Amino acid sequence: MVARKRNPSPPEVGEPVVVREDVTIDPDEIAYDWARSGGPGGQNVNKVNTRITLLFDVNASASLSDEQKNRIHRRLSERINREGVLRVVASRRRTQMANKRAALARFAELLAEALHREKPRKKTRPSAGAKRRRRVEKTHRGRIKESRRWRPGDE
Repeated sequence: MVARKRNPSPPEVGEPVVVREDVTIDPDEIAYDWARSGGPGGQNVNKVNTRITLLFDVNASASLSDEQKNRIHRRLSERINREGVLRVVASRRRTQMANKRAALARFAELLAEALHREKPRKKTRPSAGAKRRRRVEKTHRGRIKESRRWRPGDE
């Protein structure tokens, strides 16, 4: 499992979203859709559109290479629709701006996880000492089990 690293400062609205050192998403490539949100909000809950859906067209992005786009499609396929649009929804906070910041932070985190490459595993072999210790332990365990066995004449 990938250890999640939180960005020290969440992306600010209207500024480029820095996913990694080498990947920055232009804010013009991100669209937003607002709706009424359930949950906290007091008197505003039925009047103000605080729920946000962040929409990012992966296929049309000029900020990503073809390899990065393919990687995002593979890793985030359940969040991307047929048209290639990635959706991130935020509705926990009481204000539009707070939900927008939360959606941008989650968006950056999702892309960073999708673009992360695992290090290839180095093949290792047990040392000669480890093999010897294993054999000695197996022999010892076998003798213990053999001593429990019933033999004719033992009573």
